[in-house]
Amino acid sequence: MERRFAIVDVFTDKPLEGNPLAVVFDGAGLSDDAMQKIAGEFNLSETVFVTSFDAEAACAAIRIFTPQNELPFAGHPTVGTAVLLARELGQATDGDYALVLEEKVGAVSCSISLAVDSGRATFVLPKMPEPCGKTGDDQMVANALGLNLVDIGFDDHTTGQWSAGVPFSIIPVGSLDAISRIEPDMTVWADAFGEGHHNNAFVYCRECADPTNDYHARMFWPGIGIREDPATGGAIAAFSGVVMQNETPGDGVHAYTIEQGYEMGRPSLIRLELTVKNDALVEARIGGDVAMVAQGRLLI
Repeated sequence: MERRFAIVDVFTDKPLEGNPLAVVFDGAGLSDDAMQKIAGEFNLSETVFVTSFDAEAACAAIRIFTPQNELPFAGHPTVGTAVLLARELGQATDGDYALVLEEKVGAVSCSISLAVDSGRATFVLPKMPEPCGKTGDDQMVANALGLNLVDIGFDDHTTGQWSAGVPFSIIPVGSLDAISRIEPDMTVWADAFGEGHHNNAFVYCRECADPTNDYHARMFWPGIGIREDPATGGAIAAFSGVVMQNETPGDGVHAYTIEQGYEMGRPSLIRLELTVKNDALVEARIGGDVAMVAQGRLLI
């Protein structure tokens, strides 16, 4: 049978920037093995399969695959799929929409605004961020990233592992110069970040290419076949816990913009909002723009 698909660029309003995503609308009936092979065929950081879609209830079930394995949750697939399905709901007309995506991590509530050939989506984190482990020591981390020990950390920001559905090693560095000098060394990578699918490193600093943004980031994930990722919403979900812990924002709503992908020529802007009440994080939201790139049919 033929199955419709679309390709979008996420966390950007310009095609050929941001993080590309493939979405297969007619995923029902595909085996796990077939989904994994199709994701490998697209060879993007993630491919989404919509396995059911109830337009009347504005609810869809989706599965998310990297070229090598399935993820229970990811940010840029959530944002991109939400915009594409909202276009299905509204026949691609302008307007505001809401829908729920059922992912393996749970139900993810999304709000979407559509324009003629683009869109914007924001979702509420289905799981609050929490510490989930430790990296190797700072010297091991520096060695794995091709940096000097003095480059690691700043202020109260230290290395650690956090998760809001998927675990990430979160690594602060002191400057934009340091983050630009990263050259991953796979011979010692496991010493710092372990082995297997979650041997990733989300590296960030406060200094930004655009001074109106709040953080600059790079993301490396060799365990799933991604040397570098241009925009990683799942890592930002985990990073929200780091922001809450180290920046200690007071009660209210706090907005941050994280730039990523600049070193790859795929500039991306990820919006993070934290709602704090009684000095505790009660809700976090991630959002960004989506640009349409291509559509077609799989002959499978």
